[in-house]
Amino acid sequence: MASSSPSHLHLLLVLFAIATSSLFSSAASTRASPADTAVGAAAKVYTKVCDAARFAGLGLNMTEFRYCDASLPYADRVRDLIGRMTVEEKVGALGDWTDGAARLGLPVYKWWSEALHGLSNTGPTTKFDDLATPHLHSGVAAVYNATVFANVINSAASFNETLWKSIGQAVSTEARAMYNMGKGGLTYWSPNINVVRDPRWGRALETPGEDPYVVGRYAVNFVRGMQDIPGHETTPAGGDPNTRPLKTSACCKHYAAYDLDDWHNHTRFVFDARVDERDMVETFQRPFEMCVRDGDVSSVMCSYNRVNGIPACADARLLSQTIRGDWGLHGYIVSDCDAVRVMTDNATWLGYTGAESSAAAIKAGLDLDCGESWKNDTDGHPLMDFLSTYGMEAVNKGKLRESDIDNALTNQYMTLMRLGYFDDIAQYSSLGRKDICTDDHRSLALDGARQGIVLLKNDNKLLPLDAEKVGAVNVRGPHVQAPEKIMDGDYTGPPCRYVTPRQGVSKYVRFSLRANTTIYFGGLNLNIEREGNDREDILLPKNQTEEIIRVAKASPNPIILVILSGGGIDVSFAQNNPKIGAILWAGYPGGEGGNAIADVIFGKHNPGGRLPLTWFKNKYIYQLPMTSMDLRPVAKHGYPGRTYKFYDGPDVLYPFGYGLSYTKFLYEMSTNGTALTVPVAGGHCKKLSYKSGVSAAPACPAINVNGHACTETVSFNVSVINGGDTGGSHPVIVFSKPPAEVDDAPIKQVVAFKSVFVPARSTVSVSFELNVCKAFGIVEKTAYTVVPSGVSTVLVENVDSSVSFPVKISFSV
Repeated sequence: MASSSPSHLHLLLVLFAIATSSLFSSAASTRASPADTAVGAAAKVYTKVCDAARFAGLGLNMTEFRYCDASLPYADRVRDLIGRMTVEEKVGALGDWTDGAARLGLPVYKWWSEALHGLSNTGPTTKFDDLATPHLHSGVAAVYNATVFANVINSAASFNETLWKSIGQAVSTEARAMYNMGKGGLTYWSPNINVVRDPRWGRALETPGEDPYVVGRYAVNFVRGMQDIPGHETTPAGGDPNTRPLKTSACCKHYAAYDLDDWHNHTRFVFDARVDERDMVETFQRPFEMCVRDGDVSSVMCSYNRVNGIPACADARLLSQTIRGDWGLHGYIVSDCDAVRVMTDNATWLGYTGAESSAAAIKAGLDLDCGESWKNDTDGHPLMDFLSTYGMEAVNKGKLRESDIDNALTNQYMTLMRLGYFDDIAQYSSLGRKDICTDDHRSLALDGARQGIVLLKNDNKLLPLDAEKVGAVNVRGPHVQAPEKIMDGDYTGPPCRYVTPRQGVSKYVRFSLRANTTIYFGGLNLNIEREGNDREDILLPKNQTEEIIRVAKASPNPIILVILSGGGIDVSFAQNNPKIGAILWAGYPGGEGGNAIADVIFGKHNPGGRLPLTWFKNKYIYQLPMTSMDLRPVAKHGYPGRTYKFYDGPDVLYPFGYGLSYTKFLYEMSTNGTALTVPVAGGHCKKLSYKSGVSAAPACPAINVNGHACTETVSFNVSVINGGDTGGSHPVIVFSKPPAEVDDAPIKQVVAFKSVFVPARSTVSVSFELNVCKAFGIVEKTAYTVVPSGVSTVLVENVDSSVSFPVKISFSV
């Protein structure tokens, strides 16, 4: 393309800003030009870059650019685009708010959007309209809210994979609608799939709990809901998975070994997570591996912390070797926001300068730097993405190759090609305001919130209440009129509608201080547990505990305690108090939360949730620091194990998987056991560590999963018997237990689960087929995943019933 004079280029840039402003009119910022502001939301919204009509009169003929030729493969188009860019333009594309390239028809793009449990206004991209300024929305439909689902920890308690995927599908539909109206993006940095290792972690509400397999299955289903287009769920045989079209782009975060925010002056910005290889493979990496391999996620976010001395976002072994090489990521790797800056300003890693940190991150496999460029500093000046600021210096000083930047941009633009950013995806082009806050989405939000409520105590069948007999109730506690921020939790936008607990209860009964039945709404809030703030203890605030005891003592009948929280709370005082007859955990249940809680209290919905993390007694946390990353007990320090997989001591109030119902679910199985003889190719056996007293190991103690075809399966049926008069949903959770003689193995581990509805006085048969390698594999001390010989156990249990059978595994060499 012929070079332009400075004045002509300036005119071109201004006209380009006007022509493309409709894509970005939702966010006022220091980067918005006067032309952007003038056109504003009144302009017609376009949703694809390669729209020749949009550039008419600007001296740009988009049909001349090969990157806009839809008949060419994505790789060829991306190669053409990057090949036309100057090194300065390339560096300007390394931050989450890109500079674009006006002379090439490439507009600014804002990568950062959030959709943890509904569209969030966190970040610069997704912007809801202001009810106070309706005059600014002429020409484009105003959007004031979106569906806010229950927080992830709630949804996890349902153990319902269908629900998780459905939520992802609903969120992505609303996201695509917002994008079509110029009010949102296509790339969403959700879900959070870090395992809750310590009960004090402030971000437990954002995650699916403490079990790596459950967390991984949540990731797979939510990501599939966000990304999959019907008919394009898989890549055709022989096809390129990097070209599979996407509805929206999801991102599994924060990788890796990140689960400490701010505890006793240890912050995530400087914390060095010292993790042995077994824990890394077995716990910290497993959900991410499942997200990439099984969910085919299009992005992974690296975390702030260091792992064994190296910043996660500059560790080539974690990024290029593992995520992209071993697991086969089809997408881009992004930093947590300002994580590259943190290497220089906070962690002071190796004394690196900004240019050196930038080069190290890109060469390690980072493709995009999330910065805070959309914010202003204390003097009102715009902050800049770290890589955009120091990238050119890194290139000029010979610390970074331009080809390294090309690789990063290739991963970025291939993702945008798959999203239809350049060409649009026809089946979603008609989505708009009518597809946000639909009746179906609000119904799903209500159903999801109900499914996640866990009944922890129900003495003498106090619940459900009969509204006609009760007539009136007394409601007490700080969360009776809980504001949106409490019910909705973190990473959220304005809900379609907001129902408080009081409003939900009012649909069933009237209120009186004279009533014989009292419901106390208490718990935590984001001042106590949130991103950037870990908990000092796992108790209720002291004033709440004291008030609950007073209210219970004064009440003529036992009271009902409803707890709102993300993490577990030691409520031993309530569990052991006969004047507190029932306890419900409602998490942070979202916009429809008040209705969901009331539906459970008054019996419209039979609670079926089961805890996705262990609720410890408070004295547990004084036995080990948050900074200890070991999952297994550390004898030399006297540290106990962590999570249900490695702790079976006395300091558990409610175990993982705990949950009551208004009925009883009993299990029956017809199998008494099974035996498998597995051939070992090439005689490649692995050693195992055995407990003291084991006289002799078998000739072939174990096989390496990675070197085995892994086609063997174990199938069985579980009869779920509802012995009561109330139908309900029930999650059936299957565990495996390794042979008793194997040393340092998990106590048990989740290997499968299904949620089923069982009518009153009925039986439903649930079938399972377990892959031997996945269900009976354990991670040995050497970090190999192996299947041990000997007798493993399949266990299915709940609070009322437990069934099991042995599986004897031997190997033929």
